[in-house]
Amino acid sequence: MKQKVRVIAYYLPQFHPIPENDIWWGKGFTEWTNVGKAKPLFNGHYQPRIPADLGYYDLRVPETRQAQADMAKEHGVEGFCYWHYWFGNGKRLLERPFNEVLESGKPDFPFCLAWANETWKGFNHGLVNRNVLIEQTYPGEEDYISHFYSVLPAFKDKRYITVDEKPLFVILKPHADAEVITFMNVWRKLALENGLAGIYFVGHSNDVDITLEKIFETGVDAVNTVRLGIEWYWLERGVNYLSRKLHWRPITIPYRKMVNHFLDENIDSQELVFPSIVPGWDHTPRSGFNGLVYTGSTPELFRKHVNDALNLVGHKHINHKIIFIKSWNEWAEGNHMEPDLKYGSAYLKVLKECLEDGN
Repeated sequence: MKQKVRVIAYYLPQFHPIPENDIWWGKGFTEWTNVGKAKPLFNGHYQPRIPADLGYYDLRVPETRQAQADMAKEHGVEGFCYWHYWFGNGKRLLERPFNEVLESGKPDFPFCLAWANETWKGFNHGLVNRNVLIEQTYPGEEDYISHFYSVLPAFKDKRYITVDEKPLFVILKPHADAEVITFMNVWRKLALENGLAGIYFVGHSNDVDITLEKIFETGVDAVNTVRLGIEWYWLERGVNYLSRKLHWRPITIPYRKMVNHFLDENIDSQELVFPSIVPGWDHTPRSGFNGLVYTGSTPELFRKHVNDALNLVGHKHINHKIIFIKSWNEWAEGNHMEPDLKYGSAYLKVLKECLEDGN
């Protein structure tokens, strides 16, 4: 009997208001603000995307968080990987949903954390300018120690996802600053001092200019590959660039072509490389005509993508049979497994069927 593949879904906590978002974008802003105002920008453009089963939820509501966990578990997801924001000097954002999950003990569903160690700029989050909203800093060991103890209760929670008996912790940009290496060394030492077997650091790879070897050189234990760029299509890039300039439309690439490039057989089959599956991508709710859209994503094309990923991890040790979903609920980037009005729960059903057939 084949051993079960571990599927972990990235989870965005941006669906509740915070004071900073009120200042930057207006009172009551959440990610739903971008989702709701989205419009089709070309013929056949699938926008707006309207959530089905869970509606326009608020992550401060425990019943919503429970429903998400129940849905994920039913369809074969092992746990959520919550995006975690620590900008240095103790500054955090969007921590409330995860903190309430941790403190309440509910839902009883596995989780881990992914540190989104990047500066927020207006353009990436829906503004027309590129002004810095909040800067990612690396103040030094005192801050790294404080950061560690702020998440230690999560690491010690029975629900926390482990690899090789160590709590899994993703770093979005392990190569962003030399201090990230110091940060990891401090955390590994503190983990042992606090009764943990260590920390299992996973470097996130979504930068075509950073090779796999360079990411491993930072000292991470494994790498999660995510390929969202269009560097493979030089001709189409040129055509899209001219189209955007002449006809004022976003860059578009057929999802059926991207399915063949989301994964790399030579890289993602390696023992300590964890591939990602991507249900779709459409950044236009945030960035309008400057966005990137993968057109024509369907549950059946997603089925091929999932099966390809399963084939790449099938030979690995059970602890390393890991596939990340990007993502569970990134609605403003057209990148979600949660049901919408067009496809319902079809993507989730495909995932479940593939896992059952493959396992």
